[in-house]
Amino acid sequence: MNPMDMDEARESQFQPAASVPAAAVPEDRRFQALGDLRFLPDETLCAILTYLSPHDIGRLSCVSSVMYIFCNEEPLWTTLCLKNVNRQLEYKGSWKRTTLHQLDLLTEYEKTPAKQLHFNGFYSLFLYRRLYRCYTTLDGFSFDNGNVDRKKDLSLQEFYDDYDGQKPVLISGLADTWPARNSWTFEQLLQNYGDLAFRLSQRSSRKVMMTFKDYVSYTQIQHDEDPLYVFDDKFGEVAPKLLKDYSVPHLFQEDFFDVLGRDERPPFRWLIIGPERSGASWHVDPALTSAWNTLLCGRKRWALYPPGKVPLGVTVHVNEDDGDVNIDTPSSLQWWLDFYPLLSDEDKPIECTQLPGETIFVPSGWWHCVLNLEASVAVTQNFVNSKNFEFVCLDMAPGYRHKGLCRAGILALDEGSLVDVKNDSSCEENHVRCSDFIRKEKRMKTHQPPESDNLENVEFVYDIKFLSRFLDQERDHYNSEWSSSNVIGQRNMRGWLQKLWVKRPELRGLIWKGACLALNAGRWHDRLREICAFNDFPLPTDEEKLPVGTGSNPVYLVAENVIKILVERGLEASLYALGTELQFYNLLDQVNSPLKDHIPVVLASGFLFLKDGSCQVIPWDGIGVPELNENFNMVPENHNEVDYPFGIWNKKQFEYHKVRLSSLESGNPEGCSTVWPYIVLKRCRGKIFADLRESLSWNDMLNLATFLGEQLRNLHTLPYPSFNVSNLLVSEQRTELPLGNGFLDDTAEKTSFSPELITYIKTLNKKKQDISSRLTKWGDPIPVTLIDKVGEYIPEDFEKFFNMFEDDKSVAKPYTWIHSDVMDDNIQMKPCNLTSCLGESTHDPSPVNNGCANDYNGSTKSNSWRPCHIIDFSDLSLGHPICDLIPVHVDVFRGDSRLLKQFLESYKLPIVGRKSAENSRFGRASYLTMCLCILHDENVVGAIFSLWKELRQAKSWEEVEEKVWGDLNNYTGFDD
Repeated sequence: MNPMDMDEARESQFQPAASVPAAAVPEDRRFQALGDLRFLPDETLCAILTYLSPHDIGRLSCVSSVMYIFCNEEPLWTTLCLKNVNRQLEYKGSWKRTTLHQLDLLTEYEKTPAKQLHFNGFYSLFLYRRLYRCYTTLDGFSFDNGNVDRKKDLSLQEFYDDYDGQKPVLISGLADTWPARNSWTFEQLLQNYGDLAFRLSQRSSRKVMMTFKDYVSYTQIQHDEDPLYVFDDKFGEVAPKLLKDYSVPHLFQEDFFDVLGRDERPPFRWLIIGPERSGASWHVDPALTSAWNTLLCGRKRWALYPPGKVPLGVTVHVNEDDGDVNIDTPSSLQWWLDFYPLLSDEDKPIECTQLPGETIFVPSGWWHCVLNLEASVAVTQNFVNSKNFEFVCLDMAPGYRHKGLCRAGILALDEGSLVDVKNDSSCEENHVRCSDFIRKEKRMKTHQPPESDNLENVEFVYDIKFLSRFLDQERDHYNSEWSSSNVIGQRNMRGWLQKLWVKRPELRGLIWKGACLALNAGRWHDRLREICAFNDFPLPTDEEKLPVGTGSNPVYLVAENVIKILVERGLEASLYALGTELQFYNLLDQVNSPLKDHIPVVLASGFLFLKDGSCQVIPWDGIGVPELNENFNMVPENHNEVDYPFGIWNKKQFEYHKVRLSSLESGNPEGCSTVWPYIVLKRCRGKIFADLRESLSWNDMLNLATFLGEQLRNLHTLPYPSFNVSNLLVSEQRTELPLGNGFLDDTAEKTSFSPELITYIKTLNKKKQDISSRLTKWGDPIPVTLIDKVGEYIPEDFEKFFNMFEDDKSVAKPYTWIHSDVMDDNIQMKPCNLTSCLGESTHDPSPVNNGCANDYNGSTKSNSWRPCHIIDFSDLSLGHPICDLIPVHVDVFRGDSRLLKQFLESYKLPIVGRKSAENSRFGRASYLTMCLCILHDENVVGAIFSLWKELRQAKSWEEVEEKVWGDLNNYTGFDD
């Protein structure tokens, strides 16, 4: 099948929109060519086609003449190409040819003789307008100055008083001394960086890269409605010399994100290069950060609206579950051509044309849209400072009302949200006020604007006191689901606030306000004080009132104690976590394991709960069922038969039910949202490994690998409590327990597996059922091609992995205690001089404590550091010992095979047996390990592709397995 010659068709049809003739046509092809589909708008038909594969589009184009036209539209092939791009993009003159090149079909396509096809009797206003946008030029677009304030030689105090956090300003002179002012032209960039690949901006989750010389070639021949433009946040890594060509202007140097390392902080700087007609559609910058943008060549047209005033043509969607905000908006060119002319003078945006050398400042929360009037080059950075810090923290907080309100104003609120909300006279006058009642039509699909007169009594104020009133007070802000649109994750957010607390003590008043918004820090601090008072511990000082660490539970360092309040995944999960941890500590004492010298010492444990409006505390050592309020009804069926009713076996049953129901949601059972388990441990002085990694010597790292091998060997050889057969999970109904193609009861009958191992196999088989969707949800950097193949790679039945254990006595136990989270923030280090490190054993008889508990005030300067403790056993479980090796190698060792070898030399336990079947993947330790990585509850696979970037081009999971875990196949374990 040959495509229509679109270039010729466009040239023959192109003319200004105002002169489109209403010409008669001999016949209307639409009826016969589309059948019942003719009733759908052309826009809808084109949108539907984007969900088909290129092969299906080719087949569909053969159906009829009109479908042939739709299927050969360039914008359709643009979408198809960018959705399916699987390697570095090479533009081949048209998007259809580029797509076929991606599919390795271009050569075959070019062998087919071209034949021009012309069809009369069909006209589409939608396609015509799109074609017009593809070929229009902006030569005659107004270059007026606009109505944004223009300033030169603006002082820092003037900027702070008049503009920061208040309104945009266009500033000249800030880039006059930059080398980029002269060197950032298309010609010089092409000469210096033509072979380097940069990231492109486009409406797809795929990461699209193109060499700069190919991109320049594309810009010279393209006729796209919304041209691709370079929007690369990694340009400093791709071309480090570019960072030397500019510097952050003095007005914007306060940036609270600079306490984070380059790998920790969210994307914040971008190189922006685009042709005429390209640009950024309407948006509010991520996390309500502020931004500056300096233009080096070309001209840009800016339009801006204050916070809460949604531009005409833009629709805001807010997810009620996690607060994620999505925006549907026309391209910047389409908005200026189709929507801007509809605006009355009083409803038009603030505008300006930015010229080379000028810098525009965009305050927090402001809507803005940018259109390149000429080919342009620019650099931009987002930042957090004292003016927008609280807004950034507010935007991170779980919930949806406040996130929609910050962007869509009063239109985001329902009737109930407006109750008792009046003009807030306490708001400072220098904050932006915006009454958005000009256009009351629905622009929120999730929330309809209220239709009562309450709107007339409410004025939207972009003020933190006003906006924070719409936080969802019923949510546990520390443990609720984190919005996928947040610029950093929950753990990174906690780590960021803690680093600010330590490194910027003069800002602690402001940091505390932000922590109260994002983490409910004030509430947790009140609960902390109750725990301290009940146990006669010192009360927290002002310096100790912020949680430390990046874990999922509030952890505090108070004097010589570490206090952890368990909230992760809700009360039931927290209860089993504490019960199992206490059971484990008791077991260590019973067997006198050497591991007990390298874990925390428990000082107290119990529950904090609300009763009759006041906090109460009761102790609990894990034995028996705690006597809490009348709403507490979580009592295991066999609680009279075991000492630890919330210990490991009931925890495993709880975890299995979560997997079986595909429900890993957080949240407490009804009636139990006011109960919080807690544990207090002795604090040890020292540093967590995460804070020392960059300063450690190679010998320190080898000693760490040896230490981890020894302690995990001690952990994995511990006995675990006897399994109560009367409460086996396998006693459930047969129809509820599928295992591969059979059933668990069948497996139990045909094998001699222990009940414990049967339970584990069953859980793994359940986890694999939705693995493709989980990997897809995690997305980049996991290659889509491998996600498509994961079903072929993962075994149909995990029983096959464990057949070897029954007849091979050389293999290690397939089911042991596992820490589950031996990562760089759960390893405690202490300073030592060279002599003591070489001469002492790793045994440390001195009092220890939990060290989420990192002593931040200590100095990191030391001759050497040695590991002393493994901390945070709240994720303790039973499983295959390889589950502990995975985070050690990926997170602690960062994939260094030398450290893995050192670890194995001290670990000395075999992983797979010597009698494993030859040429069987089930006998490869690497295969088992890779499968467990894929099934891991955390995104271990994403971490692997972040570490081994070359594997993003891998063609198979076997290639990834060999690269990451291949060394395990040469390891057999060592006899004592």
